[in-house]
Amino acid sequence: MAKFTYIAKNKEGATVKGELDAPEKGQALDILRGKGFLILKLEQLRELSNIFSSFKFRKGKKVSLDDLVVFSRQLATLIESGIPVVSSLDILSEQADNETLKSVLIDVRDSVNTGSSLSDALLKHSALFSSLFVNMVRAGESSGSLDVVLDRIATYQEKKSALQKKIKSALIYPMVVSGMAVAITLIMLLKVIPVFKDIFSGFGAKLPTPTQLLINLSDFLINNFVLLIIFFIVLGIAVKKYVDTPKGRALIDRYKLRLPIVGSLATKVAISKFTRTLSTLLNSGVPILTALEIVAKTSGNVIVERSVDNVKESVREGESVATPMERSGIFPRMVTRMVSVGEKTGELEKMLAKISDFYDEQVDTSVEGLTSLIEPLVIAFLGIVIGGIVICMFLPIFKISTIINF
Repeated sequence: MAKFTYIAKNKEGATVKGELDAPEKGQALDILRGKGFLILKLEQLRELSNIFSSFKFRKGKKVSLDDLVVFSRQLATLIESGIPVVSSLDILSEQADNETLKSVLIDVRDSVNTGSSLSDALLKHSALFSSLFVNMVRAGESSGSLDVVLDRIATYQEKKSALQKKIKSALIYPMVVSGMAVAITLIMLLKVIPVFKDIFSGFGAKLPTPTQLLINLSDFLINNFVLLIIFFIVLGIAVKKYVDTPKGRALIDRYKLRLPIVGSLATKVAISKFTRTLSTLLNSGVPILTALEIVAKTSGNVIVERSVDNVKESVREGESVATPMERSGIFPRMVTRMVSVGEKTGELEKMLAKISDFYDEQVDTSVEGLTSLIEPLVIAFLGIVIGGIVICMFLPIFKISTIINF
């Protein structure tokens, strides 16, 4: 979070000076313009306190998505009951178990208590509250339905959390089994095969080719184990740095959508996330262009983000939402047709929610299918690798009559 100083003219024409916190200069400009200021000067301050405070936040206990769901739901309930925002934040900060969330809520409460809007106070903590969260709160404040919007945020986050858990649960089993397979293979190559090698060395005869190749592989791993670890660490860092570049991220995300089976699942997840997020934003009163911009940033896939950006620019030029979606080639025809019907009937939000519900079910089915497919593949991998090693080691014993010199 950066600190900015500004000089501006308010609605009455008076010159005002002050400071504010924002993630970047563009968002600082948006905050000031939202207050009706004519900005004369805006500069970023470099302070050690900002560095230390951000370091402290990163070192604190992580705030989970479930923590945000509970916070949103409780804040909605308190506000709906007629309790002022400051008092509600005070209550929630006192009962928060997560120390990081507690400190953030105290800071948000203090900011609101000194005249800041809730959305601007949340924007100061963009590492915790996403642009979707902040913009929905801002729309709720503008429409006077903050409690309803917070309840929608909680519902959206619950469904997002459920989707993430489904995908993680589908990947845990194959990852654990694959990790065990790699560990067992390494133990056999590094510890077991050298024992067999010593036994075979006393035979005084040439070993079968598969057995000799396995022993050579074992010798190579033992002699170069440290170098191999260093190599793979360096390779991992290099790959990560490349993936972090725009070109690398685009390449990876493009292949994610094209991979067999997994690509279909990734596409369904992206469509579900896109429609759910856009429906929630529009239903909360966020303007369509702002909503599309937020959806693009929260898509989690560069290719989808670019497609949504193209949709936004087309809508800005007067096109419908469905037409550029169809041109992108990412969204299936059923989705674009339903969006088109939603636009024509004036019920785009409801239609997007129905699409998201449909694709949530499709994701469930795909995850179950993927899990059932991965299980036999992993078992086959274990059988081939471990079984192959065992067979190679016992080949000399099977042919002992031709190996041992009588």
